[in-house]
Amino acid sequence: MFNQLFKCPRTIERHLAAPLVEQRLRYLNYCALRGASTATLRLEAAYLLAITDRLYLQAEGQVSQADIDAAANFWIARPNQCHRKKDSSATKRKFITAARHWLKFLGRLKDHVISPCPEAHLLAEFVSYMERERGWSPMTIYTRRLRIEEFLRQVCVPDRRLSEITPADIDQAIARKFTQDRCVRASVQSYAFTLRAFLRYAETRGWCAPGLSSAVASPRVFQGENLPAGPTWADVRRLLSSVQGDSRAEIRDRAILILFAVYGLRVSEVRRLKLEDIDWEHELLVINRSKQFPRAQTYPLSQAAGEAILRYLKEVRPRCSHREVFISLKAPIQPLSSSAFWKVVSDRLRSLGLPIRHFGPHALRHACATHLLAEGLTMKEIGDHLGHRCSETTAHYARVDIAGLREVANFDLGGLL
Repeated sequence: MFNQLFKCPRTIERHLAAPLVEQRLRYLNYCALRGASTATLRLEAAYLLAITDRLYLQAEGQVSQADIDAAANFWIARPNQCHRKKDSSATKRKFITAARHWLKFLGRLKDHVISPCPEAHLLAEFVSYMERERGWSPMTIYTRRLRIEEFLRQVCVPDRRLSEITPADIDQAIARKFTQDRCVRASVQSYAFTLRAFLRYAETRGWCAPGLSSAVASPRVFQGENLPAGPTWADVRRLLSSVQGDSRAEIRDRAILILFAVYGLRVSEVRRLKLEDIDWEHELLVINRSKQFPRAQTYPLSQAAGEAILRYLKEVRPRCSHREVFISLKAPIQPLSSSAFWKVVSDRLRSLGLPIRHFGPHALRHACATHLLAEGLTMKEIGDHLGHRCSETTAHYARVDIAGLREVANFDLGGLL
């Protein structure tokens, strides 16, 4: 490996003579298999030498985060070849990141151990209930499980049982969402709804005091407070025009943005999109819905979307075994995460300087809905396009059709009075 990365004999000799050569080689081979470039492997090899030296690593033993931080501070403060101190926060972060990844690969990173969730067996039973009897989507179950686990960690310590909690504990948990987490009323209302559902089930099982669920007081969300907010369709056109370059990132981002804007898809739906979900012969696009999982919905593949995706697949997408359409452009080669999709849309929208409140992918979903409404589609057609289960969800978009409301306001009622 070192003979392939370096040409200078002295450099190769230095890497081979340093301690833990076998462990360093195994990690570099692992990085190479995940798609790391030669330049990245050279840099990684240099950091591994520094980490081995500054951490005084032996063949065995665990290493704590405090040890890594101390070694990083010592390393960046060293004089360089020009006898000046090298003090860079970016270099320090890279040292710490490289050390954590390598030690975790070796199984030698002493991570902070998260204590098990209190009443975990009760939470597991409620999760099973949500899956089997309620039929909620995996994403809904995941988010509700996280909220309930957060609640249990707050109220069931130290060594308190769920049967011992009081309405005052519930009020404090909800108040904390406002004061500490800085959540808006709609988010706190959703949190309270989840707690109420869990406690109502807990009452039927005898896990808590009767009537506790009725003590969950959620904040009032005023009608129209959470109207959909997104860019105008003219802004969406500007957004798509801004990604017509030939760079790898622009080619990939254009395909992603078209799927969000034209089809109004959710992040999880684009993230799950696989190569076999695109029927090139019949020009169809199959979307596995998040809220009606595992239901699939078929769309006609538009020319703009087809051309953007095809160019991305031919020119940009790395060769790998993953079946997901959108893959990271740099090592490690893996499917893009939800946060990566959010960053793509957010960065592109913010660069336009638009006066909007939200910059994530859901803003483009809102823009798609309001555009369809302006084009004259019915609520049923828009709901089907967006994959809504409830017509009331789609009806929110009618309240932001300002042009249509102005027509109503300007209607001459003189002849009717």
